[in-house]
Amino acid sequence: MGRCSGRCTLVGICCLQLAAALQRQIFDFLGYQWAPILANFLHIMVVILGILGTLHYRSRYLILYSIWLALWVAWNAFIICFYLEVGHFSQHRDLIMNFNTSMHRSWWMENGPGCLVTPVRGPPLPLADHHMVTVTGCLLDYPYIEALSSALQIFLALFGFVYACYVSKVFMDEEDSCLVKSLC
Repeated sequence: MGRCSGRCTLVGICCLQLAAALQRQIFDFLGYQWAPILANFLHIMVVILGILGTLHYRSRYLILYSIWLALWVAWNAFIICFYLEVGHFSQHRDLIMNFNTSMHRSWWMENGPGCLVTPVRGPPLPLADHHMVTVTGCLLDYPYIEALSSALQIFLALFGFVYACYVSKVFMDEEDSCLVKSLC
């Protein structure tokens, strides 16, 4: 029976992070959420570096991956606070996610599970929000879907951080033992 080492586990965690980030990237593209698109793109690149560092015994790649995961946890905590309107954040007032370039919102706002969308009839406004709709009947409102997505990212990042630190330490110990053997 085979045994899964720390390297094997870290590659598995990285693959899960990659799948979760790609899923999130798709829905952020559908909602024109430019800030999360850029963050997800960077995350995907660093996760790929983490996989390569694990497979090719590169502890520096794993250290970079670990540092990025700390930043990734902070970004996702911000996303949770933003969508749940913790503190002074207001998703209806602050257009941080799209760099104030448009009035686009989360794709889940109109396309969540069980949501019924009805357009609002009224006089057209010159710079009207294209989301002039009423959304009712959602099984789970979009801020909670976004927060759950970010919570999953944090969960995977924490496991990835722990395993990256462990595997990086193992790689450094192996390098040190190889140096000591070559000097003797």
